[in-house]
Amino acid sequence: MQDRLQPQRFELKYIISESKALAVRDFVRSYLQLDEYGESMPDLSYHIHSIYLDSDNLQLYQDTINGNRNRFKLRMRYYDEEPDSPVFFEIKRRKNNCILKQRGAVRGEWKREAVPWLLAGHFPDEIQLLSTEPKYMVAIQRFILLMNQLRAAPRAHVHYRREAWISRGDNSIRVTMDREVVCAPEFAPTLGVSAVKVPHVFGNKVVLELKFTDRFPVWFQVMVESLGLLQTSAAKYADGIYLLGPERFSEKWTPVSGHGRPRRPMRASMDRRRRELVTEDAP
Repeated sequence: MQDRLQPQRFELKYIISESKALAVRDFVRSYLQLDEYGESMPDLSYHIHSIYLDSDNLQLYQDTINGNRNRFKLRMRYYDEEPDSPVFFEIKRRKNNCILKQRGAVRGEWKREAVPWLLAGHFPDEIQLLSTEPKYMVAIQRFILLMNQLRAAPRAHVHYRREAWISRGDNSIRVTMDREVVCAPEFAPTLGVSAVKVPHVFGNKVVLELKFTDRFPVWFQVMVESLGLLQTSAAKYADGIYLLGPERFSEKWTPVSGHGRPRRPMRASMDRRRRELVTEDAP
């Protein structure tokens, strides 16, 4: 896959119904074009797989649920299990309201050797890298540094289907809709794509994300107001762990400084989603 990473952007999230997602699709098609990876798909979506790393006490999860402002996540991302498909190592930071991303990748033909080597704290050989551009090599070095500092290891496999719309001619504006989000424990990444039998993190709802690199587009505001969209939190990794229980993702999990539950606003939204899931699953 071509790397279309936005290294710095603003990001607003909404949890919406499928009917509202279709209305969003109809609205954005006048301003954006469908991502090329979804064009040939019957549902206009492609698959995303992420392996999230965390410490024994799930420090990064707890930073999220406690609302720490300058937090980050470590994850491996891939899109299929084809032998030549690369694996990306990503650092996703939140600084106030801004999202900052760095990532580098190993080549598909080397991933079976390079991924375990990197997760053991070693820098891959240059021949194993997808690109030796300095920014990508620095991203992998930084990933390894943070991983070693935290003593982080794989904890969770997050998978979903993404429908993506992008601005014509550049990648300054993106609208994504993620469906069937699942999060399951995974401690030894196989880089597989098999379906995981766990509840959908957001039930039958769709996670809508509005992403932009400059000012909030005027037509975004028109869409939000005309469709009655309400901004909320939607952290796939943190919500997934909260849904299944932290103890399933680490036997050594203990709340940091006695704060094992999310801050009240985030806890309320997570508890509400749990109740919605129970209602959806009821006969």
